[in-house]
Amino acid sequence: MTAASADQLTADPGSADRASAEQARAERGSAELGCAVVVGATGAVGSVLVRRLTARGLPVLAVARSKEQLAELAAGSELITPCVADIGENAAIEAISGQLTGPVAMAVMAAGLPVRGSADTMDPDLLAVGANIKLGGLVRLLHAVRDRLHRGSRFVAFAGTLGIEPRAHEAGPGAINAGLLNLMRQISLLYGPRGVTVHTICPGPADTPRLRRITAAVAAERGVPAGEVWQEYEQRNSLGRLPTADEIAWAVTLLLEPEADVMHGGVLHLDAGGLGGIH
Repeated sequence: MTAASADQLTADPGSADRASAEQARAERGSAELGCAVVVGATGAVGSVLVRRLTARGLPVLAVARSKEQLAELAAGSELITPCVADIGENAAIEAISGQLTGPVAMAVMAAGLPVRGSADTMDPDLLAVGANIKLGGLVRLLHAVRDRLHRGSRFVAFAGTLGIEPRAHEAGPGAINAGLLNLMRQISLLYGPRGVTVHTICPGPADTPRLRRITAAVAAERGVPAGEVWQEYEQRNSLGRLPTADEIAWAVTLLLEPEADVMHGGVLHLDAGGLGGIH
């Protein structure tokens, strides 16, 4: 640094912050040359996210259990590399890390929960199954990519508004997503000092095939038409409709911008005005 530039920093303390920000952006460039890892890549949101990331020129390691569904997804772009792995098993760590050869710009845990029902009706064992996938799976993803995360890399996970505002008929998603929100905050405390930012995406109920199936199950449990349950989901949102998979995936791509550093450790709410509290 020259004497003149040092004098300028002394005269304008804010310029030191700007210089630091510019250095962080320069360092972030190396991460942007890496790839994205998406777990749950064949799901309703995961598949749209993969397509959005590759449309921006980012190679994606697409992780899911179904070899056939992954092959179908990968056929859409040469930037997609399929990775057959069950994130509910520790073997997924090696399966993912073994296919990584460079830096990871973004890692996303988008696997869904195979559990639903109220505390009265659900199988208690399924709470452990769900926790193993969402919480254990999150840690497995972290272990698979942590050596390839760099300053400016993003570590992202999907939780859900039921983890913040529970409802009577979704005991599993409420309890498990509450734990996920807590775990993501812990990871943010570990990795923030290393320049790796951590982000929790918290969509409310979204217009997806999975919610249609849940709606049918809830309706059967309550003994009411499925259309009535669906309308209740929509009416809970002040926007009057549910978010779409494309809107949720779009929000994730915002995290690729350097300015998203300041969202580190936070929760991005995508609930179309469905939350009752102020968060």
